[in-house]
Amino acid sequence: MRHFIFLLMMAGAPSAWASDCPVPLEKNPRQAELLDEIRSASDSLSALHLTNRMWEIWATAPDDHAQELLNTGIERRAMYDLSGARKAFDALIAYCPDYAEGYNQRAFVSVIEGDPTRALPDLNRAVRLSPEHFAARTGQAMVLMQLGRTPEAATALKSALALNPWLPERIFLQELAGQAT
Repeated sequence: MRHFIFLLMMAGAPSAWASDCPVPLEKNPRQAELLDEIRSASDSLSALHLTNRMWEIWATAPDDHAQELLNTGIERRAMYDLSGARKAFDALIAYCPDYAEGYNQRAFVSVIEGDPTRALPDLNRAVRLSPEHFAARTGQAMVLMQLGRTPEAATALKSALALNPWLPERIFLQELAGQAT
């Protein structure tokens, strides 16, 4: 029986791994540089290339186990196995509760499932953990729009655009301003 429990723990049971996740870096040194480059990009295509480099930073998990969980969740989601994706992201969050991208990715699953109310707490947590995560801020804005919370959506979108003025969702700002009056 002890061997079975040990094997279960080594297989990735979240409670077995919870204390082993390294604390995510407060900020990747390259992140601030990329944010500056994105804000000063000359066009949307240049900004898109820089944004993809930012995604590489966000999608680099604190260790190999966390990376495996993140990759599994993303792969499951891409195959529309939303239950499998959620399980992987739940395990990632249980293992690394201070890793913002786990919450952001789980929120994306909730949005695909058509449950914006379930997505919002995860997006809020992602932004608290990583205030410069303009994708999570954009997600907040889109979810708040779906929920009819227009003033809050406008605020969230403005905060995302302050970090990345080239976001495609910038087209919604005028619509939000018109609805807020």
